[in-house]
Amino acid sequence: MNEKALENLVRIHKLHHEAVDANEVQGLIQSGTVRLKDAGLEALSQESRFDLSYNAAHALSLAALRHFGYRSDNRYLVFQCLKHTLDLSPAKWRVLDQAHRKRNLAEYEGDIEIDQAMMTSLMDITEEIRRAVVALTRGKS
Repeated sequence: MNEKALENLVRIHKLHHEAVDANEVQGLIQSGTVRLKDAGLEALSQESRFDLSYNAAHALSLAALRHFGYRSDNRYLVFQCLKHTLDLSPAKWRVLDQAHRKRNLAEYEGDIEIDQAMMTSLMDITEEIRRAVVALTRGKS
């Protein structure tokens, strides 16, 4: 974890401290894990699979942030903090940022165009996050 970077975000009021709640963290991991598994169901529409994958990525990313005692009120920042919480490469959290933008277009403008390459990348990165946050919470980081 890059505590200095996270504390800088607290200093500029992008993150705030919040006591760690192990039950919350485990609940987020469970929620993300179930959603990711359901996103793999090819019988579902591409839109549903995207929604499940995106929300799984967010829940798991938030679990990592909460594990270290931080919270953000901004969804996109949870993804950007992955560099500091799980040492996820910028290229990977940029995919999540792209998914976030697509999610916003779908939610607020009804415009959703998701191709298979985006779905595959989103699901692969989300699985990587899931494995990393599970290892983190089990003390294997």
